[in-house]
Amino acid sequence: MTNREPPKIEAQRTFPPLDENLYNLRTQDAAFYKELTGIKDDAALKQHILDVQAKAYKVAPYGCIYLFLFTRRKLSGLPTYQQVVRIGRERKNPIFLDVGCCFGNDIREVVLDGFPAARAIGTDLHHELWDLGHELFKSTPETFPAHFVGGDAFNPEILAIAPPASMQTAGILTPDLKNLTSLNSLRGCVSAIHATAFFHLFKEDKQLHMARALAGLLSAEPGSIILGAHTGAQEKGVVNQVHRGIEIDMFAHSAESWTAMWDGEVFEKGTVKVDAQFMEIPDGGGGDGRYPMLFWSVIRL
Repeated sequence: MTNREPPKIEAQRTFPPLDENLYNLRTQDAAFYKELTGIKDDAALKQHILDVQAKAYKVAPYGCIYLFLFTRRKLSGLPTYQQVVRIGRERKNPIFLDVGCCFGNDIREVVLDGFPAARAIGTDLHHELWDLGHELFKSTPETFPAHFVGGDAFNPEILAIAPPASMQTAGILTPDLKNLTSLNSLRGCVSAIHATAFFHLFKEDKQLHMARALAGLLSAEPGSIILGAHTGAQEKGVVNQVHRGIEIDMFAHSAESWTAMWDGEVFEKGTVKVDAQFMEIPDGGGGDGRYPMLFWSVIRL
């Protein structure tokens, strides 16, 4: 860990001090953490999570860390999650990439459901969060052999825009995942890409840039998938609100604009199936508050 000033997040306007009263572990999430950490006592598990949260918040004061959203199983709740599980079990040499992976929670979730850990990769701006993931889940690189690529995904040395792969360019040799320093060597090789609570951190032009960059990594094999969830809107535009003590200022797509971006701008129209659903979900505060979300997937045809 270093004592440098943590970077600010453009989409997040306020960075309140941590509040352990926001800790509220759901039954299914408690079971997940107890299984992976080996900590069965509720009080001990809470203290363990609080200790790691405090370290992480000094590195990256993200709302998802402040609100304990990292304690929630998110990936398995996505409508097309079973497609990812099938790929991990049935496809030869599958690759799963989690973008903005933080502690690697979602990778651990899909690995628990059968995706080979050695074929999974996380990427995040902060390597420290990946290291804290090992502390959080009481693992080591030996006991949990997923891979990590650290750095800014907008840095072309880490991830540059490339045309989507085609079946004519398929059959690319899979890179050595143990020695990855850049995502660019994964072009056309990734079977499933997950990006939740990621795109909404950026303005509209950067969301399009990132979509094009991730599209270049996706395998051309039919069924290959990009999926996720993030802040959405009924009509695309800026969402400015205070959510459980955090002021956000985000560009949010509608289901229609998100679909049009992927099917026509990012991929040639008709080469992918896009499903995007806008929903207002409970905000997790225990009251009547709702939060606007977009749940989506892009599948190669």
